[in-house]
Amino acid sequence: MKKYPHYLERLQAATRKFWEKPALNNIGGETFTYEQMARTIAHFHVLFENSGIKKGDKIALCAQNGARWGFAYLAVNTYETIIVPILADFKPDSVMGLVNHSDSIALFTDSDKWSKMDIAKMPKVRFVLDINTLQLLFCNDKKVSKAFENLDKLFDKKYPDGFGPDDVVYPTDNWDDLSTINYTSGSTGDPKGVMLTYRNFSATVDYSQRFMPAGDKIISMLPMAHMYGLVIEYLYPICNGTSIYWLGKAPTPTILLKAFADIRPYLLITVPLVIEKIYKAKIKPIIEKPAVKAALKVPGLNNIIYSKIRKGLLEAFGGKVQEFVMGGAPLNPEVEKILKKIKFPYVVGYGMTEACPLMSYEAWTKYVPGSCGKAIDMCEIRIDSDDPQNVVGEIQARGENITIGYYNNPEATANAFTEDGWLKTGDLGIMDAEGNIFIRGRSKNMILGPSGQNIYPEEIEAVVNNQDYVVESVVVDRGGKLVALVFLDEQAIATALLDAETKHSIPEKIRLSSNRQLPSFSQIHKVIVQDVPFEKTPKMSIRRFLYT
Repeated sequence: MKKYPHYLERLQAATRKFWEKPALNNIGGETFTYEQMARTIAHFHVLFENSGIKKGDKIALCAQNGARWGFAYLAVNTYETIIVPILADFKPDSVMGLVNHSDSIALFTDSDKWSKMDIAKMPKVRFVLDINTLQLLFCNDKKVSKAFENLDKLFDKKYPDGFGPDDVVYPTDNWDDLSTINYTSGSTGDPKGVMLTYRNFSATVDYSQRFMPAGDKIISMLPMAHMYGLVIEYLYPICNGTSIYWLGKAPTPTILLKAFADIRPYLLITVPLVIEKIYKAKIKPIIEKPAVKAALKVPGLNNIIYSKIRKGLLEAFGGKVQEFVMGGAPLNPEVEKILKKIKFPYVVGYGMTEACPLMSYEAWTKYVPGSCGKAIDMCEIRIDSDDPQNVVGEIQARGENITIGYYNNPEATANAFTEDGWLKTGDLGIMDAEGNIFIRGRSKNMILGPSGQNIYPEEIEAVVNNQDYVVESVVVDRGGKLVALVFLDEQAIATALLDAETKHSIPEKIRLSSNRQLPSFSQIHKVIVQDVPFEKTPKMSIRRFLYT
């Protein structure tokens, strides 16, 4: 096993070093310094100690993103109680079901979510805490209520000389102990709670600190109860002494642009869909102007134009972003082509909850378009194929960041690994001679063509999404025919002032134009327009199963 620091050792060092610096911040709201964060965590620990809460007990956390979510998570995690982060978007019945399945004895939430729950359906829960007010919403344990009532006195008794940097001491002799149970969906049928150890987190944080940029401020936009947001937007930067900022509101373009201008983050974690929208709105209209098209064919002049586009984009994000890290889905090839030309600092990585979450990545200066980087040095990746460079096979992984299995679900755990111990990702891809990984699709999404060809809908969707007025698409098999479901940009259609006949012909034009670029076995039979955007997962992947 590799030798590297425990992430709680890094957190301890960062807290002591940046004692007076802002740590957790709600944009336009509360701000907590590293000292205040550490002091709040210590108060939680005193509450836990005097309530009889032990190492290995489980505490569920279901609340909106924000600074108070941040220290609630760390309070549980640094006490060696197992944290169960649950996505705030899950339905109340799902949340209660996961609280029960995880054997959680406490629930940290907020008053709004609590009002929709029924404690009778969570018989193991001893108390419920509102993380925003730090008040008990429910308690059936006298020891907990007594500790809560006397918390300040108990804290002063434990720290009679006051609480200072030297009092920040977090446990690091727990490498292979269970740290977190993270549920990948709100399904109540067969819950899959991914079990992640302190080693898993330490491996990813260590890799991120060595290979990803470091900086002063970062804006957190992804769900914190999802591993992508939790580790890459929170744990790795907080262990660096970075100030974390949460939006606290729906990320509308106006709110985002103001936040970027005010905070000026050093790193942006996002999903391809966001960058693709920016490309369609900001870059494509410029480069398709006749005068610009002509100028781009002139050597020297084209570089000046690309440089101006790049500078304008970076300034829109605050001007300090060193790298844009994308994950969750492949980036559209047309978009990638332009981003490379303007030397935009982006990279597409690859991971999953079971890998805490990172499996592959590459610095943007070395990143190969179309790939998702190379295996991180904490993780080995192989392609289950006789010819991994040319023949698609399942992507499999093993390493210090890989889950130990699913909580209370031995069958799912057994099915997740090969006989020789590699995690079966369910993703299909190839790997070139240099180790760059190219994802071709999900094995469960693959469509078997009439003549036995493997059809990857994601590859067809990349072509469809390039067509005029298409925001996003899903390609499905309907009775042996390929059908493209598309969501259109109604604002762009309205701006174009199209007549009724032209509007009506848009789906057929999308089909014909796409088919000109697709092989015969991947031809689209029909295009159907969706009236509303496709439903998404927390990492902004389309919930494909709803449309098949």
